[in-house]
Order: sequence, then C-alpha cells, then structure tokens
Amino acid sequence: MPSETFRYIVMGGIITFEDIFLYFICYNFVLDKQIVDMGLIVMSAHIASFVFVFPVTFAVGFLSSRYITFTGSALRGRTQLVRYSLTIIGSIILNYVLLKLFVEYLYIWPTVAKSLTTIFVVLYSYIAQRYFTFKTSLGPTVK
Repeated sequence: MPSETFRYIVMGGIITFEDIFLYFICYNFVLDKQIVDMGLIVMSAHIASFVFVFPVTFAVGFLSSRYITFTGSALRGRTQLVRYSLTIIGSIILNYVLLKLFVEYLYIWPTVAKSLTTIFVVLYSYIAQRYFTFKTSLGPTVK
C-alpha cells in the first residue's frame, strides 16, 4: 500500500471519528435534538449539527491533507485551499442529500445516518483530493 494512501486512511480515520463525535455531542447535547430557528433560516437538529461541526472538520482536514497526507504536491498552498474548498462543496452536497435521505425518508437514527454518509463522502473525498486538490505532476508518490 502506498504510504500516501496509508496516511490518508489513518488521518481520515482520526478526522472521521472527531467529526462523528462532535456531531453526536452537538446533536444530542448542544442542540438537544431541537429545531434551530435563526430567523431567516430554520434547520432540523441533524442538519444544524452538520453545519456547526463542519468548520472544525474543514480546517483539520485541509491541514492534515496538506502537511501529513499529500506532502508530494508542488501546488501552492492557496491553490490547494481553493481546490480543497471546491471538493468540499461536493462533500457538503453529498452530506446534505444523504443525511436528508437517511434520516427523513429511511428513518435511520441521525448519528448512524451520519456514519453511513461518511463512508460515501470519504470515497469521493479521497479521489478528489488525490487527483485534483493535491495533484502531483507525476501522480501520487509511492514510498
């Protein structure tokens, strides 16, 4: 297994655990499973929890990808950040659609739904980051 893939799996596992743990805390204790009414926007607790936890996961994910996982990329940090942001937009859409589907239509518990959603998002994210965000001129490094 290439070291880059191994590092992605390890860091992704840590960040995924952090994401699901923070989501659980936010949904069950911070929001107490209640609808969040912010005036113009009203969100269900499972969607609001995703929105509130997202900035932490975004920052930790980008920094670990840049400095630990995809270290062979020669792209400038700003370029990587813009590309990472673009791939994250896809992750947000995928998260939103799958959370809505699993919780509101398939009646799966929100934390379980978040865990299932994460599987699909991780696969998409790895492909997008490896071949777009942190692209290397010769492809991924194998050590």
